Amino acid sequence: MLAVTILGNNSALPAFDRHPTAQVVTMNEQIFLVDCGEGTQMQMAKYRIRRSRIQHVFISHLHGDHYFGLIGLITSMGLLGREQPLHLYAPALLKDILDLQLKVADTTLPFPFHFHPLEEDGIIVAEEKFKVHCFKVSHRIPCWGFRFEEVKAPRRIHPENCIANGIPAHFYDRLKQGENYTNKEGTLILNETVTVPAPNPKSYAYSADTMYDERIIEKVSGVDILYHETTYLKDLADRASKRFHCTTEQAATIALKAGVGRLLIGHFSSKYDTLSEFEKEAREVFAHSELALEGVTYKV
Repeated sequence: MLAVTILGNNSALPAFDRHPTAQVVTMNEQIFLVDCGEGTQMQMAKYRIRRSRIQHVFISHLHGDHYFGLIGLITSMGLLGREQPLHLYAPALLKDILDLQLKVADTTLPFPFHFHPLEEDGIIVAEEKFKVHCFKVSHRIPCWGFRFEEVKAPRRIHPENCIANGIPAHFYDRLKQGENYTNKEGTLILNETVTVPAPNPKSYAYSADTMYDERIIEKVSGVDILYHETTYLKDLADRASKRFHCTTEQAATIALKAGVGRLLIGHFSSKYDTLSEFEKEAREVFAHSELALEGVTYKV
């Protein structure tokens, strides 16, 4: 399963019971925290997200609404006796900030804490069942998006067909990788007659704070769900550009050109007390657009 749970969907100022950016991605029983604005711990408690299950945290950039809740979360983990490692992927300068915060509080974390600076586009996590890419987006300061992907599973063996065709068990691993089999009589047994394809791997992309930039398209192409910021409605396109943010229409255009399955829009400006117009405008360009609502889990 791949799913994303929204903990915070607002921009810099908390308003109208909307919180700064934070979300949890669930994939293959792993939980990833993406950004950690203030109030994230409270939101996690509200929606029953267990801190102990988080092994990887991703911070897109160093504007406060995306990381001011992080030191509180990390120290809470320590106070609760965490022992398993925690991996943090973030702009390099965040390590100095965290080191200073821990130093002045005379705090020593009781668990292994691994900091991974984001330096260039590419794979930053690679495990047997999933991988995570980072990619640069266009914001006022260095800022990163993330793409979460399941690793494509091998083909599945059809045991009855294998036995009927006399294929020995020691060859099954090669069948899973797509090889054909030639028996002793020289007869070719096509792979697709004795295996079935695994389900297509699922994917999710988080584009973070960014102005309209079509270079993002190739980075998020074809994902099942794309989260893209929409700080403003389309009538404020000039303001969005000056502040390195996007509008509904622009986010939906990226989704359309990238051929994604669904678009989640968030990072709403606090100047808006209601959000229905955001969804309406986005759907005029890309029909499969939805508001990223706090507390809601969106599944692939």
